[in-house]
Amino acid sequence: MEISIPSLLPVLVLLLSLPQLSKATTNENFVGCLKRYRHNSASISQVIYTPHNTSYNSVLQFSIRNLRHASLPASQKPLVIVTPLDESQVQTVIFCAREYDLQIRTRSGGHDFEGLSYRTTSNVSFVLLDMINLRSISVDLMTTTAWVQSGATLGELYYAISRKSTTLGFPGGLWASVGVGGLISGGGYGTLRRKYGLAADNVEDVRMVDVNGRILDRTSMGEDLFWAIRGGGGSSFGVILSWKIKLVQVPPIVTIFSVDKTLEQNATALVHKWQSVAPDADEDLDIRIQANCVLSNTSSRKDKKTIRVTLVSLFLGRIDRLLPLMQQSFPELGLIREDCSELRWIQSALFFAGLPIEASPSVLTNRTLVPKFPIKAKSSFVKEPIPEEGLDGIWELLLLRDPETTIVVLTPYGGRMSVISESEIPFPHRAGNLYMIYMGVLWAGDTQQALNWLRNLYNYLDPYVLNSPRSSYVNYNDLDLGLNNLRGRTSYQQASVWGKKYFRQNFDRLVRVKFSVDPCNFFRHEQSIPPLPL
Repeated sequence: MEISIPSLLPVLVLLLSLPQLSKATTNENFVGCLKRYRHNSASISQVIYTPHNTSYNSVLQFSIRNLRHASLPASQKPLVIVTPLDESQVQTVIFCAREYDLQIRTRSGGHDFEGLSYRTTSNVSFVLLDMINLRSISVDLMTTTAWVQSGATLGELYYAISRKSTTLGFPGGLWASVGVGGLISGGGYGTLRRKYGLAADNVEDVRMVDVNGRILDRTSMGEDLFWAIRGGGGSSFGVILSWKIKLVQVPPIVTIFSVDKTLEQNATALVHKWQSVAPDADEDLDIRIQANCVLSNTSSRKDKKTIRVTLVSLFLGRIDRLLPLMQQSFPELGLIREDCSELRWIQSALFFAGLPIEASPSVLTNRTLVPKFPIKAKSSFVKEPIPEEGLDGIWELLLLRDPETTIVVLTPYGGRMSVISESEIPFPHRAGNLYMIYMGVLWAGDTQQALNWLRNLYNYLDPYVLNSPRSSYVNYNDLDLGLNNLRGRTSYQQASVWGKKYFRQNFDRLVRVKFSVDPCNFFRHEQSIPPLPL
């Protein structure tokens, strides 16, 4: 793909020709700047939305997945939303935002748990750059690669791959409506991670706009910046336009299974054994655990609550090879042929997205199928098996909430995840981690009560998870870990509180890269990498 780095001369001419307007951060001045710039292939007027537009709220709300942030006060909303149709319009937004001292928030799928891609917590003026129209995907079977624009969803990517090949896939996430841009820039994991690593591990090139409005690729940006945006949060360094990804081989037929066990069916012992089985299993085998509180007639409790543990698996092979593996390594589960289904890889993508496997794969491109609800999440990493009494404590906390309002997911590592160096990309959680714990709560009533419950669970796990510092996954962003000062300078010590939880020893390198490419901290948000000389 040919890379064009436009001259900044037209921009300088534009800025010199502007009337002497105040630098007040008003949407009128910003919109006026956008319209004065004449180097767009399509009229930018068609993709500008201010609070005075009748479509403003519908555009803002369309990609908000977390209802916790659906009713935003005016102080947290963007002054202007722009949904660019081409790359030059992204450049224009950056030029004008800098001219009028507006921050930028970039949104692809809108799945971020704290809503930082479309809101602010600090009452600062910002423009929302919604990439929803930049969603083209080009699959090249000769090189087994694809160029995918940041506004595309995982479902759109998986569907595009399936239309070209039945033996190629991509190690992205599960939810079909997650945006490719945000997923890859934070790492991105799914059912193929034990075989092929993260989504960010499988990036070969990129197109992005930097703070100066230049379109860069891997060669022109250099290896330090290319390293940083693959797992270090692309929104800290610029606007990612598209990724060149490496597609991976999958068998024509794969196998899935989903087995439920309750506390009355010895679920605790199974989870305890799983901790030593799943991370060491064949790299073709991924067995995740989902645990939540449900109602059951077999429960001995008066309220009929129990814990249901669901073991969900993707195996890159057929049933006849899976069953002996399971019998050898995990006979306690008692997996039988009837528990399993053989299907194509694209059908497994439907299954893990919560869609019927007999549905047309094109349903993966529907951005409105994922239910919306208020949710808060946290994550941690485990290096030593949690004893059964420790698991019992987790179950007791889950039983305090109403059924189906909490979930704990255990995602095993090992395989390729233990081979890749922790410094290969900013995502550091590699060898030595048995699994990651995701914990989430949703609610229909008292928000504070739900948040307090989740924080209690997080604190309960402290003796059992990786500490010094305690680690978290940046794509499950959590403002409880700390915030930047958006109106002033953030100290290294202040940023390290949350930064080293996400990136561990890689945080310092991210800070150095940020200082070299965006020293004035134009691209910033509550947990962006700060530009601090060390």
